[in-house]
Amino acid sequence: MAAQPRGGDYRGFVLLCILLGTLWEAWAGRILYSVSEETDKGSFVGDIAKDLGLEPRELAERGVRIVSRGRTQLFALNQRSGSLVTAGRIDREEICAQSARCLVNFNILMEDKMNLYPIDVEIIDVNDNLPRFLTEEINVKIMENTAPGVRFPLSEAGDPDVGTNSLQSYQLSPSRHFSLAVQSGDDGTKYPELVLERVLDREEERVHHLVLTAFDGGDPPRSSTARIQVTVVDVNDHTPVFSLPQYQVTVPENVPVGTRLLTVHAIDLDEGVNGEVTYSFRKITPKLLQMFHLNSLTGELSTLEGLDYEETAFYEMEVQAQDGPGSLTKAKVLITVLDVNDNAPEVTMTSLSSSIPEDTPLGTVIALFYLQDRDSGKNGEVTCTIPENLPFKLEKSIDNYYRLVTTKNLDRETLSLYNITLKATDGGTPPLSRETHIFMQVADTNDNPPTFPHSSYSVYVPENNPRGTSIFLVTAQDHDSEENAQVTYSLAEDTIQGAPVSSYVSINSDTGVLYALQSFDYEQLRELQLRVTARDSGDPPLSSNMSLSLFVLDQNDNPPEILYPALPTDGSTGVELAPRSAEPGYLVTKVVAVDKDSGQNAWLSYLLLKASEPGLFAVGLHTGEVRTARALLDRDALKQSLVVAVQDHGQPPLSATVTLTVAVADSIPEVLADLGSLEPSDSPYNYDLTLYLVVAVAAVSCVFLAFVLVLLALRLRRWHKSRLLQASEGGLASGPTSHFVGMDGVRAFLQTYSHEVSLTADSRKSHLIFPQPNYVDTLISQESCEKNDSLLRSVDFQECKDKVPSIQQAPPNTDWRFSQAQRPGTSGSQNGDDTGTWPNNQFDTEMLQAMILASASEAADGSSTLGGAAGTMGLSARYGPQFTLQHVPDYRQNVYIPGSNATLTNAAGKRDGKASAGGNGNKKKSGKKEKK
Repeated sequence: MAAQPRGGDYRGFVLLCILLGTLWEAWAGRILYSVSEETDKGSFVGDIAKDLGLEPRELAERGVRIVSRGRTQLFALNQRSGSLVTAGRIDREEICAQSARCLVNFNILMEDKMNLYPIDVEIIDVNDNLPRFLTEEINVKIMENTAPGVRFPLSEAGDPDVGTNSLQSYQLSPSRHFSLAVQSGDDGTKYPELVLERVLDREEERVHHLVLTAFDGGDPPRSSTARIQVTVVDVNDHTPVFSLPQYQVTVPENVPVGTRLLTVHAIDLDEGVNGEVTYSFRKITPKLLQMFHLNSLTGELSTLEGLDYEETAFYEMEVQAQDGPGSLTKAKVLITVLDVNDNAPEVTMTSLSSSIPEDTPLGTVIALFYLQDRDSGKNGEVTCTIPENLPFKLEKSIDNYYRLVTTKNLDRETLSLYNITLKATDGGTPPLSRETHIFMQVADTNDNPPTFPHSSYSVYVPENNPRGTSIFLVTAQDHDSEENAQVTYSLAEDTIQGAPVSSYVSINSDTGVLYALQSFDYEQLRELQLRVTARDSGDPPLSSNMSLSLFVLDQNDNPPEILYPALPTDGSTGVELAPRSAEPGYLVTKVVAVDKDSGQNAWLSYLLLKASEPGLFAVGLHTGEVRTARALLDRDALKQSLVVAVQDHGQPPLSATVTLTVAVADSIPEVLADLGSLEPSDSPYNYDLTLYLVVAVAAVSCVFLAFVLVLLALRLRRWHKSRLLQASEGGLASGPTSHFVGMDGVRAFLQTYSHEVSLTADSRKSHLIFPQPNYVDTLISQESCEKNDSLLRSVDFQECKDKVPSIQQAPPNTDWRFSQAQRPGTSGSQNGDDTGTWPNNQFDTEMLQAMILASASEAADGSSTLGGAAGTMGLSARYGPQFTLQHVPDYRQNVYIPGSNATLTNAAGKRDGKASAGGNGNKKKSGKKEKK
């Protein structure tokens, strides 16, 4: 056998490829499934996730869902398994009627990409319907002279199933007169016919009863029966004849109910009963019986319900005409329904974003919808429009799907809600339209920072405010919404006087209320600079800053503080000396006070509240100078007690008092002699107190004596060298000392020595201890040395006698005076008597000031007193060279010079090492002191 050419194989292969390519192009992009009807709800149809190339969990994430064109949805997506399942019971006959193949198509929408995937599901028929006859009883009339072999049509059975499940055969019950023949029409319909096998004899049997059974081809087959009643009648040799073999009519779908559509007519040439024709439906479904009515006598066909082109556009039925004996004929009736524009367009929203962010990019799809019109032709052509003033436009997608996309940037703060009107209009005459409203909410994005009404604020808070007091409210506005507009407040991290801001104030992060965490003190803190930050809760958050200046207002919360005379801590009172020869206006002392407040809260006034001798002394209202108001008399008591009050000008005013003890005498020895002559008190209280004091002084004296012996041993050599140095200098000129010495004056007067004087009224004895001098350049007046020599015999005052005569004080120097504007502080704002002079040496001036100020702190030691309670007076003064001015505040404007009526006005020049005019007498001496 010869081999076939190989080229033929190639040609066959090419033809096969072309065929497969053609089939692929026809079904490309479509997914086909099949499912049997009458399956349970939730039955598996197909694996959508697998066919779309997705995982089952991605269906929900990507918004995969079924969209259809307005019909009841037969299928559903199982989001868990990713499969397509039935949404309910499916009846193929209801969906596709007698169609050979039943396909249901719909679309799958992948919402994140707005992609559509067409799906076709074939409904497989099952044998769920019985073959049914139109009537349960079939009446057949046969003339008795009918020849055998004549066929009589019977009513056929109907089966909604298709294929092998539809009607397949008929079976007639056994009969000796009749048999059954089945005819097939062009459409495959089987028509049963009753065949006369033997001549009938009316007289033998007038009625024959038969049973006709219809079978379908299902497995197992299903069947139904109809009773056939054959009536034998007399001879009727003419059958009715229709005027037309087929009747056709075309009507619009909006014809009223009851409208006559057509009239069928048949003629029977017989007479009498044999010629009376009646009309009836022959082949018709139950649904058509509900829609049409046929008059059995006139043959008029009319409507029982309204016609709907969109539901059924064509109707086909059969009618029959039967004469009296039972001869019949049949004819077809065709009814064509014309479309009328009676349906407005419909908008089916497939996907809609109810809210979009205001920063959505241009061209973003916010809605996908489907347009349809149930009408046909131009009546079903739909156009859609939206208003032109909106930042959106319409774009056509596949089929009749449209997309709504953005064309401009959105701003929620300008417009937060859009009412988009979709107007769908068909092409009918007149056109019908329908409006659909889409409400589009513009979601906020954090594009606006919080803003303060002002960039800076000034707040005034009085000092001594309660802790936790609200002092200010800051408010920032944010034009965003919800979380983006939730503003929180905070204070910027900073330090004030070395402490964090958070230790002074705090802010409520929600309300913006500023609270004081501590009570402010104007004297310590006068101003706070804060920076408040307002931050919203957006992502990322936005913020803005505002500066806040917090000023603390002064209040009168500090009473005047008396610097001189300092109050002793042991209960004693300082003593000032006033010579009996003092004239009116003599400066006895000066009360020095300061106030830590400011403004009028620190303006001080001095007032004499109480005096043991009224009218003897007067106090300067603004200077605090205590002067004699009249000349001292012999009858005036040795000890004068004064109570001076210092008051500020705050509201309410605060004050302080000090008690001054003034000793009226010309010298200290005189004071001591007068005090020694005082009679002791006889009261038991004084007796006990004196006893306690004697015991205490004895104990302290023993300890002090041991200390003095050690100190003398250590300093003996130094004292000896000091004496030699003093002799080599050729003597020191001494200046006159004051005849008026208080407690601080005594310290100044006896600054070379440390004295401890104890005078008691009970013992009437005086015990004085004079340690060796600790400063060899201190001035001691010759007159004082002489008076002390007569009283204190145990002390060697030869040193005073060896001194050269006292050098007189230099004349006043005007460089020491301040002008009214130069005097610092409130206490020194008023000028006193400027007739006195200050020491004309820088060292003397500083030494005097240091001694006076040191007395205020030394009084707290309580080691010795002059004057006191219960008739006891102690006197103590010591000053050592280790005391320096760098630890002493400058209160020289409030310092007085004992024995004079002048106040210190300026010491700046002295500190600079400049000697004033008229002060040359002590210049050399001062230089020596500084050198040592």
